[in-house]
Amino acid sequence: MTLYRGTFVDCPDDPFAGGTLRTLDGALLVTDGAIAARGTFADLAAAHPDDAVVDLRGGLVIPGMVDTHVHYPQVRVIGALGLPLLDWLDQRALPEEGRLAEAAYARVIAREFLGSLVRAGTTSALVFGAHFAPAMDEFFGEAATTGLRIAAGLVVSDRLLPEPLLTTPDRAVAESVQLAQRWHGVGRLRYAVTPRFSFSCSDSLLAACAEARAQVPGALFTSHVNENDAEIARVLADFGTHYVGSYDRHGLLDHLSVLAHNVHPRDDELALLAVRGTTIAHCPCSNSALGSGLFPLRRHLDAGVRVSLGSDVGGGVSFSLLREGLQAAFVQHLQGAAGVRMGAAHLLWLVTTAGARALGLDAVGHFGVGMQFDAAWLNPEPDATLDIALRHAADDADAVAKAFALGDVGDVRGVWAGGDRVR
Repeated sequence: MTLYRGTFVDCPDDPFAGGTLRTLDGALLVTDGAIAARGTFADLAAAHPDDAVVDLRGGLVIPGMVDTHVHYPQVRVIGALGLPLLDWLDQRALPEEGRLAEAAYARVIAREFLGSLVRAGTTSALVFGAHFAPAMDEFFGEAATTGLRIAAGLVVSDRLLPEPLLTTPDRAVAESVQLAQRWHGVGRLRYAVTPRFSFSCSDSLLAACAEARAQVPGALFTSHVNENDAEIARVLADFGTHYVGSYDRHGLLDHLSVLAHNVHPRDDELALLAVRGTTIAHCPCSNSALGSGLFPLRRHLDAGVRVSLGSDVGGGVSFSLLREGLQAAFVQHLQGAAGVRMGAAHLLWLVTTAGARALGLDAVGHFGVGMQFDAAWLNPEPDATLDIALRHAADDADAVAKAFALGDVGDVRGVWAGGDRVR
């Protein structure tokens, strides 16, 4: 057993429904990776005098962050600014993704990507994979060594992309199922069936995705939806239904499904997402960088649609979910009465517990007794701006708000998943 001493801040209950921040200036007792007790350091140390103590005083300890939409092959194309989605894909993302046909290159990218997640304090992620099965074997092999909670899968498309990135329905099923048989449930890994987006998929390929998922119990589903006006128009013309319906007609949407973006939803799409229990991964930095639009959070909440956050690297500009939270708050504030005014509790919820629920990780997301000890220690350098701000915070909520306003990957001093230190 291990005692972790510090200032622990979490948000177990949805602040959009009245939940608040919770702070413990004390200690957590961790046994076999799970939190066995919470309390003052004096009380827990007296009850467990022989247990090891990890001193995390200074800064804040928050739950390990959960990124619900991020692209493994795109770590090297971050920062290609000034392009809308489809141009950015053609000129930046897709040429780079084609390079992952070479397994040795894919292995290097996997290491760069996973290291970037850890340095950002992300302990769980739903990862958009590569179009090549050998590249996904490399990715899962590297991910298995990190201890992170990773769900990912082979990305499949059969139209409108460069030919090397295309597959067929039969091949998509075969390769997806084979990958899942090798990696789904190994350690902290899970498989996610992943059509790139309906824009690049035939109806037959989406049917094949449903077939593949049926063969992998517990598999997640993820794709993109309603990100850009041009893709939305093409999907409507090709499928004869709205974007959400192109997935739902094959039974692909449920509580373990996550669709990224949804910047331009119809009301009937929101109603369907709510019924299915599907989560939308809001990616505010990417939406801003690609000019996709301002996310209508209030409409999602009013419709009962679950929302989490994703970095969307490399359309997004950082692996830091602290930065995503800050941008999410800005985007809502800019919308005036149509937006949702968000404070510290909302942002911490979105990057921790909301993401964990989206991925079906019931034992992850906050520091309650019985939960896994997944944590990120935010401890800036002495006299750094964040350090000064934290030392003079008015209260706990102000301290968390300052962490989102000023924090970045350089302020993450330590990361744990299931009680194992991963950085």
